[in-house]
Amino acid sequence: MSKAYEDRILRVLGYIHDNPAGDQSLDALADVAAMSRFHWHRVFRAMTGETCAQAVRRIRLHRAAGWLLQSDRTPEQIAGDVGYPNPKSFARAFSEAYGASPSAFRKAGRLTPAHPQFRTGDYPMYPITTRTEPARRMIGIAHKGAYMEIGKSFESFGAICEARQLWPDVGPVLALYLDSPDEVPEADLRSFAGGEFRGADVPEGMEERHIPGGKTAVLTYKGPYSGLHAAYHSLFGNWLPESGEEPDDQPCYEIYLNDPRETAPEDLLTEICLPLK
Repeated sequence: MSKAYEDRILRVLGYIHDNPAGDQSLDALADVAAMSRFHWHRVFRAMTGETCAQAVRRIRLHRAAGWLLQSDRTPEQIAGDVGYPNPKSFARAFSEAYGASPSAFRKAGRLTPAHPQFRTGDYPMYPITTRTEPARRMIGIAHKGAYMEIGKSFESFGAICEARQLWPDVGPVLALYLDSPDEVPEADLRSFAGGEFRGADVPEGMEERHIPGGKTAVLTYKGPYSGLHAAYHSLFGNWLPESGEEPDDQPCYEIYLNDPRETAPEDLLTEICLPLK
């Protein structure tokens, strides 16, 4: 697939992420891609594995899930902000995707994790193990801004891997989180979306990062990505103070064990990795 087609995919995915309440019709997305409506639909599905409508719905509802757990906006406001002028239509679509109404999802997400084992204080508890992780060489795309919006960079990373047939040399899919959201303004947060790379040269348009490996605390989280924020509180607020371990001077990273395009949100598996001394 030529770079011109790859660029079209990246433009459209960026547009969907940047304009969740905007016109996301097939005609509008075809205009962004500068292709005919009929041919654009086929190209997008062949290169991403989703129809345009499926991608728009997934990205909008993912953004909504994040805002439900990390903002004070009402479900009605969020509905409009992600392109659902009718709150009932939004509630129905959200319930189909996440298995709960927006209000119930917000309440459950703030009080309990998906499939918790037990709670201590204000933080839910998750299974955590200590293991030796291998050193990893990553390729991917840098992201700046809210961590909950790193999906935009992952969409671009996935589209490039698909277009250039890189997947045989990529895996697992990873994200690096380089700043503390408690200390750095949201707009300045730095992260990196990509995957471990077994190929030779870094593909054009991507960057390279290295994870040293070594002793690592690994929290296994099951559920929608919007709930990961609470899992970090559990790791740092419950486990670390009681563990006797010292964190290393390395950023946390996440390993994604299944594909959100093919997996229900409640069944997504993520490993949060905290390097230790």
